[in-house]
Amino acid sequence: MALGDYEASSAYQIVEDIYHTVISRDIVKRRRINKQDLFDRVVKFIIENMGKTFSANSISQFLKSEHRKVSVESIYNYIRWLEQAFIIYPCQRYDLQGKSVLKTQEKYYLADCSLKYALLGYNRKMLDGVLENIVFLELKRRGYDVFVGKNGTKEIDFIAFRRDEKIYVQVCVQLPENSDHEIDNLMEIRDHYPKFVVTMNPLDTGIENGIRIVHLKDFLLEDIK
Repeated sequence: MALGDYEASSAYQIVEDIYHTVISRDIVKRRRINKQDLFDRVVKFIIENMGKTFSANSISQFLKSEHRKVSVESIYNYIRWLEQAFIIYPCQRYDLQGKSVLKTQEKYYLADCSLKYALLGYNRKMLDGVLENIVFLELKRRGYDVFVGKNGTKEIDFIAFRRDEKIYVQVCVQLPENSDHEIDNLMEIRDHYPKFVVTMNPLDTGIENGIRIVHLKDFLLEDIK
């Protein structure tokens, strides 16, 4: 099926069917969830906010603004069950200065980005998050332990560990014309492990101050070191 030649509408329908089958069979029925409409709304919120920081409490407060009531404990359960069904993956924060994993402000990424398109449709604003999601999954596929990097007040999209290896990765659709934000955040890291910026713009690629700027397809197809 993955190699089939489908029209867009058929592809959307297939992904929707897979999603609803997994949700209904693996979570709603197994966990005996009574208020499926609330569960579905929580799932939609999580998918809408892939790659962003949120908490069970912030989801609960958001739902209150929609005049829906669901406990923080229930939301924690929903998130855990989505992880167990391999719908989402958690990505914890790693403090580069303290060299420790932080217990708060983790992010979540989808096991398949097409789920977001199937449920929410296409929106240009999604591209940054989807690109980040793709890079996260590729790092996991290569056997890395992947974290969101915290360097003081700055954030690194990903810091990835594999045995004695470590790499840093920033992700953007294209480098901002009037900002060196992506490069500067990496340059502030005072070690000599490989640093990358992954982009969709072929004109941005190259090496700047020792930082490799690579196109997404090259990052996915080559053995980047």
